[in-house]
Amino acid sequence: MSSTTESPATTPETGLGTPPKTPTARPRGRRALKVPRAFYWMVVPAVVIFFTLHTIPVLTGMFFSLTNYAGYGTWSFVGLSNYLNLFLDSRVLNSYGFTFFFAIVSTVLVNVISLAIALGLNANIRFRTAFRGIFFIPYVLAILIIGYVFNYLFANSFPAIAEGLGLPAGNILADPQFAWVGIVVTTVWQAAAFNVILYLAGLQTIPGELYEAAAIDGASSWRRFRSITFPLIGAYFTINMVLSFKSFLQVFDQIVALTNGGPGTSTESIAMVIYRGGFQGGEYGYQMANAVIYLVVIIVLSFLQLRFLQRREATT
Repeated sequence: MSSTTESPATTPETGLGTPPKTPTARPRGRRALKVPRAFYWMVVPAVVIFFTLHTIPVLTGMFFSLTNYAGYGTWSFVGLSNYLNLFLDSRVLNSYGFTFFFAIVSTVLVNVISLAIALGLNANIRFRTAFRGIFFIPYVLAILIIGYVFNYLFANSFPAIAEGLGLPAGNILADPQFAWVGIVVTTVWQAAAFNVILYLAGLQTIPGELYEAAAIDGASSWRRFRSITFPLIGAYFTINMVLSFKSFLQVFDQIVALTNGGPGTSTESIAMVIYRGGFQGGEYGYQMANAVIYLVVIIVLSFLQLRFLQRREATT
């Protein structure tokens, strides 16, 4: 019995056996894109801390906003009555009015002043680096400390200077109609430093050739600013406006140090009303409802402001 063996197939060109298969690319699938577990374990601590210190308190506050909890003792559900009563509370409505007025005025002033300072520091002036460090010092200091320093200045130093110059002397913080001016001055002085740094970063991204070409064409300084500088730092203007407005809507420390909400309740901000009513006045559940509305207002306004300014960037 004869056994037959199959000969390997031959190629017509060489007459040799079948050539070995060339290696193919590794298939791309879930196994190829799998992320090592070590990366997930690195994220876990941050997620746990964020969930514990942020998410749980927020959810707890939302829960108690539906109750009549006073911060101690027993409580019961009251549904949406806390939210409805907020719109009938004159003190809460006045605090919203003051906070929005303060935030709008401070946002406009701090950005105008910061941009002017940044333009000056970006020019070829002597001791430019030293001036940048000096202007950033206020941002390093605690706002509460700055508030107490300005409180002393408004109550003692400025009235003495005005009296020496023969001008009407008085503590502006004691005037219900103008106490907000002192708060705005203190806030703008401290907040301008951060905005100056951002504007400086934006100005340094503009090529100098554009200004040289504009100067050759005879463009004035205002024309160069309007047609070159401001459009090219539009993204920095947007982020400064959004961050400033959001921060000023949460004003608290400056008011505590300068006026403590007075005279009377003329300078009470939303955050101060929430703090006083929720932690000192036995209105924990009621002020938690105020805090929830406050959170929604800040998120919505920041989103709308960001969308509007970004559209303006696209059209310039």
